[in-house]
Amino acid sequence: MRTLHILDHSIPLHSGYTFRTVSLLREQRALGWETHHLTSPKQGATAQQEEEIEGFVFQRTAPVQGALARWPALGEWLLMQKLGHRLEAVARRLQPDVLHVHSPVLNALPALKVGRKLGIPVVYEIRAFWEDAAVDHGSTQEGSLRYRLTRALETYAIRQAAHVFTICEGLRADIVARGVPQSKVTVIANAVDVNTFPLALAADPALRQQWGLTGRTVIGFIGSFYAYEGLDLLISALPGLLRVRPDACLLLVGGGPQEAALKARVQELQLQQHVVFTGRVPHADVQRYYALVDVLAYPRHSMRLTELVTPLKPLEAMAQGQLFVASDVGGHRELVEHQKTGILFKADDPQALTAALLDLLAHPEHWPALRANGRHFVESVRNWRNSAFHYQAVYEAVTREFSS
Repeated sequence: MRTLHILDHSIPLHSGYTFRTVSLLREQRALGWETHHLTSPKQGATAQQEEEIEGFVFQRTAPVQGALARWPALGEWLLMQKLGHRLEAVARRLQPDVLHVHSPVLNALPALKVGRKLGIPVVYEIRAFWEDAAVDHGSTQEGSLRYRLTRALETYAIRQAAHVFTICEGLRADIVARGVPQSKVTVIANAVDVNTFPLALAADPALRQQWGLTGRTVIGFIGSFYAYEGLDLLISALPGLLRVRPDACLLLVGGGPQEAALKARVQELQLQQHVVFTGRVPHADVQRYYALVDVLAYPRHSMRLTELVTPLKPLEAMAQGQLFVASDVGGHRELVEHQKTGILFKADDPQALTAALLDLLAHPEHWPALRANGRHFVESVRNWRNSAFHYQAVYEAVTREFSS
């Protein structure tokens, strides 16, 4: 089986998107398949049209440049045109059995056009709906003209694809509700490679001292600071936590669009002595920072994006045998069994978040079971080998249908 994956972006960029991609590609290769990879102009400028990274060869598409690229709608159209031309050239050369296009819809529409032209089946993998991500980024509002147009394009793409993959049951239900038969939608669940996430390491005393964490109870978040992550809620919950646990502090590792607003909120509440912003850290050092944390917090706000989409972070916490609390949005409920693998609390409620943290910290006798249950869940259920296995039957079916 020879597959050509069309991607928004890839390694060496670091994101949940790229980590999922590489993990699934490794498992496809373990099945004996030949995988090829093309990234969209959103990868950015690269030194070469073809790059080998971590054993994977990526075909690159040059960025869209010029003033017209910054115009709404026109910039997206130019991006799709450039990706389509590059994809056709690569597909003609490689002659893949399947075009496997990954969200967003800006990738799907050119892939569908090329697939029809060359007679290659196209499967579409949706990790989140582009219109919902745009709402969180502030570039549109739910129900706006742009939102409705983008949603219509997504619906067109999923109806035209030979098969649709998605990452969780929440997204699967939404896709089926758009008129796609259930038999045409397969969940390739988010997972982790337990071999890359060792059980929690001992904290580095020098690193702990560097950030002023010695002798403190550390509540942590490691990742990108997007609005939907709910880090504003975590900061708002801190005063209530401090009244009972004055040794507590927040460790926020990473950066992103909300960083300035979060720092302003910390100053407003006069919490500068209790919140540590490290900035972004090298990927190789992330495990050292995880080791500093006593309890991880995932306080995602309730919105379409978080209710439908399952994140990777709770699974990564389970793989490391770490304690965590998470809001009870749909994406978390699909992953976390309350009081067995993690602790859920009412979304958008800082008092509920405070109470969940205090209750967890007050009952260390529950910690060994939580750690063991989480690790067992990712070892036995949520691993990439299990997830990637579900591609095989679909690939065989769509190629058989196209060849008949």
